[in-house]
Amino acid sequence: MEARNEHEHHHHAHGHDHGHDHGHLQQHASQGNIMPRRPSRQELQHIQGWGADLDRKNRPGVPMERTPPRFIHQPEGELPQQPERVEVLVSPERPGITQIFGTGQPPSGLSGMIRRLAFKSTENDLRHWLLLLLADRVNVVEGVVEDLAQGHIPNVLGEMGIKAELKHNPAGLAKKALITTAVVGAAWYLLKGRDRDDGDRYGERYYR
Repeated sequence: MEARNEHEHHHHAHGHDHGHDHGHLQQHASQGNIMPRRPSRQELQHIQGWGADLDRKNRPGVPMERTPPRFIHQPEGELPQQPERVEVLVSPERPGITQIFGTGQPPSGLSGMIRRLAFKSTENDLRHWLLLLLADRVNVVEGVVEDLAQGHIPNVLGEMGIKAELKHNPAGLAKKALITTAVVGAAWYLLKGRDRDDGDRYGERYYR
């Protein structure tokens, strides 16, 4: 009995020392597990910048915030379905469209055709994402053409960040330009060689 009491006393002392050494841990009374303890403000004030938004006047979104905050009570039942007034592309992995969805950029033009083709594949298919990336690039060109059609000359260099990169990272911009030139030159050379070979084969058939 004395040995058991001594063991329990030693275990209690060890748990007390462990909690004392690690100020962020405390022992759960019922389960006996070590649970994390939330540090107090005084323990966190040594961190530079901590608590910068405690004062509501220092919060950027304060004019848009309100007390109590919005949507604190979950509505009963299912959310009402948003009416579908534009085309919305849905992954074939989903059983249907979600209750809320974006309608700002419906698919249109050549980029829209590419996106429709992409959504015929599942999201684990590499072609799905490659086609979406291609559609984004095509959409950029469509936007430039649309601006020119409306009499607006887009600031392509500024929108692509080329001016800023030329100022702050000229070496990186030069590297990208060289790589782009090499890729375009190689593609042009291969296409010209293919056309030349096709022309030679056509001439051989013609003179036979």
